[in-house]
Amino acid sequence: MLRKSLLLLALLAFAIGIALKFGVLPFDLQAIRTRVLPATQTATAPSQAATSSRDANAAVHVRVARVRAEDVPIYLSGIGTVQAYNTVNITTRVDGQITKILFKEGQDVMPGDVLAIIDPRPYQAQLEQQEATLAKDQALLNAAVTDLQRYQTLEKTTAVSQQQVDDQRYLVDQDRAQVKLDEAQVAYAKTQVEYTTIRSPIEGRVGIRQVDQGNIVYAALNTTIVVLTQLRPISVIFTLPAKDVAEAKLTPGLANAPVTAYGADDKTQLDRGTIDLVDNEIDPTTGTIKLKASFPNEALRLWPGDFINGRIIVEIRHNGLTVPPTALRHGPRGDYVWIVNDDNTVRAQLVRVRQTADRRVLIEQNLRRGERVVTEGHFLLENGKHVEVAESGPAPPQQTAPQAEPRTEADAE
Repeated sequence: MLRKSLLLLALLAFAIGIALKFGVLPFDLQAIRTRVLPATQTATAPSQAATSSRDANAAVHVRVARVRAEDVPIYLSGIGTVQAYNTVNITTRVDGQITKILFKEGQDVMPGDVLAIIDPRPYQAQLEQQEATLAKDQALLNAAVTDLQRYQTLEKTTAVSQQQVDDQRYLVDQDRAQVKLDEAQVAYAKTQVEYTTIRSPIEGRVGIRQVDQGNIVYAALNTTIVVLTQLRPISVIFTLPAKDVAEAKLTPGLANAPVTAYGADDKTQLDRGTIDLVDNEIDPTTGTIKLKASFPNEALRLWPGDFINGRIIVEIRHNGLTVPPTALRHGPRGDYVWIVNDDNTVRAQLVRVRQTADRRVLIEQNLRRGERVVTEGHFLLENGKHVEVAESGPAPPQQTAPQAEPRTEADAE
């Protein structure tokens, strides 16, 4: 009996396995699937299809702008380093004690303004000594000249010999040379006295005082008393790719191209100036070349050591076609815009951008003046899609849109 029971259980398990494998079940789940699920799908599918069809055919709300033709300046853009037009380290040319400091830190000075005074008394004494020596030697020269004239008169009467006349003439020449030497010594001593008064060589602004009054300074140590910088005008060194400079037809040497300086935000205009020089060599490690510009800097908005953004005008493009930056899209094949046709359908058009500046994008090709380009509502667009256009007024309703850009026919090619 036990063996028969085990055999029956084995056959029953085998039968159940076959039934499960081939879908033959004791109760018909297949019928349940046939009767219930198809009915549910039949009830919901038409509703979903209708909704999907309505969404696909619904017009997309967009805002558009017209392609404009206008005169557009072509820029070379780059970062520049501000440098003082002239920088002078004010030092002493004579040794001595500083008796007076006559400038205030941060003061604007003009050429010739007195900045400091070195104790002049030792140098004044040397000057007076040289002047006394000059006076003595000048008196000796005058006496020698008088004797020579007397000897030349007596020579005619044979009262003096020719030798005496010649010796006196040599003595006059010697005294005259000594006087000339003394005059040079006096001039040098006067210069040393003048050096005790330290004056500004240029117009500029002084910085922080580095030596205080009462200290002794030495010319050999080249100690800087203060740094003087010329801020009006001021220089800026731009470093640009040599290829871009060559395409802009700027050649090494003197130049004359307008340039505008902007702040770090690339929007705040700081000053307008001129490119004065294109360097005569290219940096072989970076492929860049330096351009030197000068700015009036009347408002003192440019400071040495600062970095600015510069735009160098190299050309004026007349009747250039421009669109707002919001109209430009980027795809796998390059830049493109959505153009709204006369029947309010859209198509994607590849374009080539020349530059983006002043809130306008200059387009090189594939656009015509007056065409409408989409500036808002791009996300649900595809070629041939109908749109509702708003050229002005309030912004169109927000669309439920995916995060990624749609694939266009231009991208698929």
